Amino acid sequence: MENFFKLKENNTTVAREITAGITTFLAMSYIIFVNPAMLSQTGMPSQAVFLATIFAAAASTLAIGLIANVPYALAPGMGLNAFFTFTVVFGLGFTWQEALSMVFLCGVLNVLLTVTKVRKLLITAIPESLQHAISAGIGVFIGYVGIKNADLLTFTVEGPQILSINNAAPAAANLEGGINTIVANSGTLPALADFTNPATLVAVFGLFLTIALMLRKVKGDMLVGIVVTTLLAIVVGVVDLSAIDFAGNSLANAFADLSQTFLVIFKPEGLPSLFGDASRLPLVLMTIFAFSLSDIFDTIGTFIGTGRKTGIFSAEDEKALAEGSGFSSKMDKALFGDSIGTIIGALFGTSNTTTYVESAAGIGAGGRTGLTAVVTAICFVLSAFAAPLISVVPAAATAPALIIVGILMVGSFGDINWNDFAEAAPAFFASIFMGLTYSISYGIAAGFIVYGLVKIVQGKAREVHWILWVSIVLFILNFIIMATL
Repeated sequence: MENFFKLKENNTTVAREITAGITTFLAMSYIIFVNPAMLSQTGMPSQAVFLATIFAAAASTLAIGLIANVPYALAPGMGLNAFFTFTVVFGLGFTWQEALSMVFLCGVLNVLLTVTKVRKLLITAIPESLQHAISAGIGVFIGYVGIKNADLLTFTVEGPQILSINNAAPAAANLEGGINTIVANSGTLPALADFTNPATLVAVFGLFLTIALMLRKVKGDMLVGIVVTTLLAIVVGVVDLSAIDFAGNSLANAFADLSQTFLVIFKPEGLPSLFGDASRLPLVLMTIFAFSLSDIFDTIGTFIGTGRKTGIFSAEDEKALAEGSGFSSKMDKALFGDSIGTIIGALFGTSNTTTYVESAAGIGAGGRTGLTAVVTAICFVLSAFAAPLISVVPAAATAPALIIVGILMVGSFGDINWNDFAEAAPAFFASIFMGLTYSISYGIAAGFIVYGLVKIVQGKAREVHWILWVSIVLFILNFIIMATL
């Protein structure tokens, strides 16, 4: 163990690595509750997503620990699962099986980008300010999803503002089966809830509790917040235990449900369906690009942000990332492990697996090698025995975790020079539009397009990398296609 993980060389011990691994797991274990709640909205079986989340996290974390010998943990990414649910499935109309297929292809693409010089071109093409804006914008989006899930908002829609009901003009809508969807114009007004809903009050309690736990630096703060808030929800009647089929939510049944998602991408409803309609090919390619872009920069931001200060990654590693190819550095190997994680996640049945910023908790506890990651992976496997509990956790209990993750991610706003309007304008559209349009890809598109316009006006169009120009054209074509459908 000493020779494999090079503990002495990294100034650490087995005990310290074990402690760090457990700490990392506690910091990010909320994902085993939040991810099923998010992806099950697409029609995916919740218990299957629960196990897929655990196995994808365990396998990918183990891979990065053994391949790169770094103390990072991976799991389905917040923001990427929201993009999967709200943009790809709800917004673009793909089935969850087709969305999983795109996640798989994104993983394959990321592997190719990692072992070739194309990665260097992609990384250097996007200006640093937009990278920070994308990261912060995902935080805005995630926080907004949490606020909505906590029922903290109400929306007022007057009759003339309604554009369609059940995908038809209001006057022609068929209401015999009830109202499923209503589309309204921008006259729809959001407002703060009146706090008469017990679920809203439970969510507010959970939010303040989680904030307090984080301020007091309690290990596993988000998980503790979810558990305590769930108990309160049971006490006040938000969760009706008598209506829950615990026998049907056993670990055995969870494995049975996993058969619906495991390797589904290779079935007719997966990859064959995704490429069955040639007219959708441009949209499919752009969606895979959006998945890949968010995944890559989430990972690089985590590696550089935490590794630089601790010495896990040296300046030479960062230089090799930008200039080299193959596996010339520890960071190259870490990126490869991260890319493999996305493929593993898609095979089991979950959205993009990415390196978690909560890994910083384990690093702060002294983790310096892959042994920390191995311990975290073991903890994830053991958590599978909590399968019957997943159905008890209400949205009011997981919403605070989403809001907290949003708070942490918007910290990237501080890395943007808001005094420089040429930098501020693209950053604003890239970040704020993610929340306002309820779409990560639309935020990225808006940021890219405004950035290109700014450079044209400044007479600096040649400074924009050709890859960025290609991306801008593809985004504009996508909007034109959607407008003509």
